[in-house]
Order: sequence, then C-alpha cells, then structure tokens
Amino acid sequence: MPGLKRRAIGILLACLSATAFAQTPVEVTRPPFDAELARSVGADELGMKSYVLVVLKTGPNKVPAGAERDAMFKGHFANIHRLAAEKKLVLAGPFDGVDGWRGLFILAMADIEEAKRVVATDPVIIQGEMTAEYHRYYGSAALMLVNELHERIAQKRF
Repeated sequence: MPGLKRRAIGILLACLSATAFAQTPVEVTRPPFDAELARSVGADELGMKSYVLVVLKTGPNKVPAGAERDAMFKGHFANIHRLAAEKKLVLAGPFDGVDGWRGLFILAMADIEEAKRVVATDPVIIQGEMTAEYHRYYGSAALMLVNELHERIAQKRF
C-alpha cells in the first residue's frame, strides 16, 4: 500500500507539473514588419488578402483516354502555368477524387465573376471534364509567394 500511495502521489505531481508547464506563457519573437514585402503581395494590416477559392469537381463529360484527353490535360497544365505567371493563380493542385472533388485553384482576386471568366479559359472546363465551384477566401497574403518559391524547389515541371 505505501508503494501504491507513493506512485499515486508521483503521478499526481507529474500531472500538476505538466499542467503548470502547459499554462506557462511562451513569448514569441516576431520578425520585423517588412512594409515593402507587404505592399508587394497586397497585404492588409493583418497580412491577409482576399482570394477566390475554386473547387474543381467531376463534370458531365468524361473525355475518354487517348489523344484528345492527353491534349486537354496538357492544355490544363499550360493554363495553370500561364495564370501563375500572370500572378492570377497563387495555388493549384489535385484532390484524391473522393466525392467528385478533383482539384483546387486559389485565385488572386476578390471578385467571383472575374474568377469565373479566368477559369472558363481552362480546357478541362471547356470540355466539361470538370466543373467549378467558387468561394470567397480570406487568407495570408504570403500565398502570393508560393509560385516563386515552388519554382526554386521543383526539379521537374509537370
């Protein structure tokens, strides 16, 4: 019994120490504000920016495997690269296809109508392979740096 009490007290003290440690405030050092960088990415005072999030979903027209499908996806990737070079597209990538969700775009614009015009140029949308769903998104203006950084770390291009 004394060993059991000692273990119980030890466990209790360990829990109290962990709780006290978890509640100790941690001081975070922030880098200095870079006004020029904030301006260059269109950041507001919180470092945020308005975007349009586009969810690409399976469309009504599955283009069969073959030359036409290959050309469609080649055009899709060329469109992604063009929009990124124009700084209209800040992020793109595929999903796993579950529930028809195929991919996403985050567009550097706040207006959904403008986003619809931009996305309408993509061959997967033109061919009906995919449809697009649009949502306003407010996120870090640092997303504007993703494409530039990606080019520096990618050994190959798709």
